[in-house]
Amino acid sequence: MTLLTKKSIVVPWDYSEMSKNALETSIELAASNSQIKVVHVIPYPPSMEPGVVWGSVDEMGLSENATKSFRREFPEDKYEDIEFKVMFGDPGSQISTFAKELDAGLVVISSHGRTGLAHFFLGSVAEKVTRLAPCPVLVLRKPKS
Repeated sequence: MTLLTKKSIVVPWDYSEMSKNALETSIELAASNSQIKVVHVIPYPPSMEPGVVWGSVDEMGLSENATKSFRREFPEDKYEDIEFKVMFGDPGSQISTFAKELDAGLVVISSHGRTGLAHFFLGSVAEKVTRLAPCPVLVLRKPKS
């Protein structure tokens, strides 16, 4: 069954099992894997981080490493047409901005189910994307064990 036929599907990626479930769900929903745009957002490191101070950590290196890691995780032909993009900054804002730039038809994101103080202090990327995204957002919950 395909849900969308023309627009992109944005899938935020954080290398978790839940992200993998979101990717697999997007494959089921898409008419073509070329519609799927996976985005990994790296928060900016603190300016006093040793790698930043010494110049050994930069956006290009981080981006290349993230892309290689994703491609190693999914080497099969099935994933070949899926675009992978790395962005920097606040994950919720960047995912929403990416969806807007693409004129995406859907964002498929996993919820890690934080509650209580962890949710209060850390916030929720899925919640922020739901508020900011210019398109429908499908939030996948972790199955109960």
